[in-house]
Formats: sequence, structure tokens, C-alpha cells
Amino acid sequence: MSDVAIGFTGIAILFLLILMRLPIGMVLIAVSFVGIWAVVGLDIAMSSLGIIPYNFASSWTLSSVPLFLFLGFICYHTQLTQGMFKAARAWLSGVPGGLAIASVVGSAGFAAVSGSSIACSAAMGRIAVPEMMRYRYDPSLATGTVAVAGTIGALIPPSIIMILYGVIAQTSISKLFLGGIAAGVITTLSYILIILIRVKINPALAPDASEKIPFQEKIASLKDTWPVFMIMIGIFGGLFAGIFTPTESGAIGSTLACLVAILKRHMSWHAFKQAAIETLTTTSALLIIAVGASLLTRFLVFSGASDYLSDLILSLNASDIVIMLGVVVLYLVLGMVLEPIGCMLLTLPIILPLIESTGFSLIWFGIVLTKLLEIGMVTPPVGMNVFVVKGVVGNLVTTSQVFRGILWFLVMDLILVGIFIACPEILMYLPDLMGN
Repeated sequence: MSDVAIGFTGIAILFLLILMRLPIGMVLIAVSFVGIWAVVGLDIAMSSLGIIPYNFASSWTLSSVPLFLFLGFICYHTQLTQGMFKAARAWLSGVPGGLAIASVVGSAGFAAVSGSSIACSAAMGRIAVPEMMRYRYDPSLATGTVAVAGTIGALIPPSIIMILYGVIAQTSISKLFLGGIAAGVITTLSYILIILIRVKINPALAPDASEKIPFQEKIASLKDTWPVFMIMIGIFGGLFAGIFTPTESGAIGSTLACLVAILKRHMSWHAFKQAAIETLTTTSALLIIAVGASLLTRFLVFSGASDYLSDLILSLNASDIVIMLGVVVLYLVLGMVLEPIGCMLLTLPIILPLIESTGFSLIWFGIVLTKLLEIGMVTPPVGMNVFVVKGVVGNLVTTSQVFRGILWFLVMDLILVGIFIACPEILMYLPDLMGN
């Protein structure tokens, strides 16, 4: 068997084992180790098993991952972002579907300090869904809105997916963050538009709350938003002013979150301990998957499978747009069965050489990839955000109702992906401005 054949056989076995629901990190490491052994021998395989995990895990940039995770978990467990939803609810009370729109705005605010899609959905699920159900909102609209709004968490920086992508693709994380701001804002506005259209077509989806909130109360609601804005200014102000690096901004953000929680008297030992434990377990799981992906990259290089696949696709003389559409379809399909970070780390060793050969910007692709991975968070059968919202609201809705609620938003997401591909300057304006 040729080295290239060994490479493709390894990829086939890899997907088979993952579809059998085996832990993706362990599968990546095992298949890559055996594959390297088969191609270049046991000595190099053993050497790779020792050197590659160390070199990857010792990357200074990766230290921002647990810090941003800790920031998000602190905000979640100390309920620092509740004020965003309450303020949005007060100001949008007279707008059709105002509570649903408020949940999108609140999710965008939470996204700016968490970087986690799941945490965003869980937090808004606890805050917003019971409120919408109390005003007799359609259960599908209420839960579907919260599930898709959670996907904004990985677009608006800080984004764990973008940090990992930046490390692997060796691109500027600051530029990825800037492009993510544009993608996140556009996604937020598009979700609001979908809610307005749906409620306009069928007002029964979101009955009028018939609640007149005095202007003074609206103004008073803004005082509870200061924790989010303080943390945002602390992170992004210093980051884009060049005072500190993206890595250091994680430490600044998590420190600010702790100080704000203490000032608001929301910090408790239980909340701090819970945030620390969840940070450690999540970081450990991510690093195991990332190390496995690094070993897979080495295996594919040794076997020549990635170069062979890239050359094969380029020999078809397909246009760059056609190749990119093929990549989009691939991630939409994989997103149905794989969680986002595992999906990204599994495929980047194959996809990155292909993207580089077409001339697309790796910064632009990283932002589009993040959007595609987040679409996978709400598509059946896995749809992690859907199950998070269902777990939070319990028996108030069925899982099928939540999935039905995301359909309109899913169509809008696909339209946005098409716009981002057709007009890449939309996402690249701010990163290019930084470069200039």
C-alpha cells in the first residue's frame, strides 16, 4: 500500500471511529500515531508523540484560551450579563416581538465577554425563555431565538474558535477578532430582521405585552449594563490600542470580571470554584483534541495525502468560488454530526492547504469558517445549542419545537454565508484598516 493510500485509509478509519461516538481527541491521537508508524516507522512515530504535543501545548497564544473560558464562566455563574437583557427588554417593549429581539441583543452582549456559544444559550435560556413564555410567545419562536442567538457567542470576540484557528493557521488573532465584530453585528441585525418579519406575518407568534414602561424606568435599566461595557472596554480598548496582546487581554478580562462580580456582590466561593472547575475541564478537553489534530497534520504531511487531495482538486480547474462552495457544503454536513471545535481541528489539516492554494485570505476564511461551525450548533441531529436550551427550559417545550424554531434563522444564516463569500470586503474592512 502506498503512503498516500495509507493516508486516505487513516482518514476513513478516523471518521468511522468518530461516527461510532468514540472520544474525538483519543481517536485523532491513536489513528495519527499508527498512521505515522505505518508510513515512516515506529521511532519517528514515538518521537512525534513526544515532541508535537509539547510544541503545540507550549504555544504562548494558547494560554488565552483558559483565561477567556474563565471570563465567560465567571460572567455566567455570577449573572453579570442579566442587565443586558433587562435593559433591552425595557427599551424594546413596544416593538413587535420585543422580548425575542431583547434576547438576541442580550446574547450579543454576553458574546462580547464570553466567547462561548453554549454558555450564551444557557444564560439566555434561563433568563429570556421563561419571560417570553409568560407573555404567551410561541414556544418555537422563544426557544429557537435563544438557540440561534447563542451562536453569536463565537463570532463576536473574544472567540475560542478564532483563537484556536489563529494558532493553527498562524494568522493574526487581532485581525480575526476585528472581522468577527462585523460578522457578529451583521448576524445580530439579521436575526432581529427575521423576528420582525415573522411577527409581522403572524402576530400570534408574539402577542403584544401591553406593557408601558416609563421613560425613567428605561433610563434606570441602563445602569445594570455597566459590568458588560466595563469588561468590553477593558478588553477591546487595550487590545486594539496596542496596550496589550490578545493573550494578555484574556487575563485582563477575567480579572475585570472577578472585580466587577465582587463590586456587585455577586461573587461567591461556589461560583468561583464552579467557574474554575469548568475552565479546567473544558481546557483539558480542547487541548487533547488540538494535540490530536496536530498529530493528524504531521501524519497527512508524511503520507502526502493532503497535497495529493489539493492537487487533485486544483487539477479539476474549478473556480475559486466553486471550491469554496464545496468547502461550505462539507462543513454544513459535518456540522450535523460533529461539535464545532472538533470539526475544525479535524478538517483544517486538509482544508488549509487547499484554501492557501486558491488565494483566499486566511483571515477571511477563519471568520467564514467560524460562522459555518456555529450553524452546526443548531442543525439536527446534534445541534448542541438546541439541546442546551431544551435542558435549561425542561418540559416547557419539546426538542422538535426548538428545532422548528430555528428554521427561519437557518435560512438567514445560509444567505449571510453567501453574502460573505460574494463580498469578502464586508468582513475584511476592519482587519485591512488595522493592517494599513
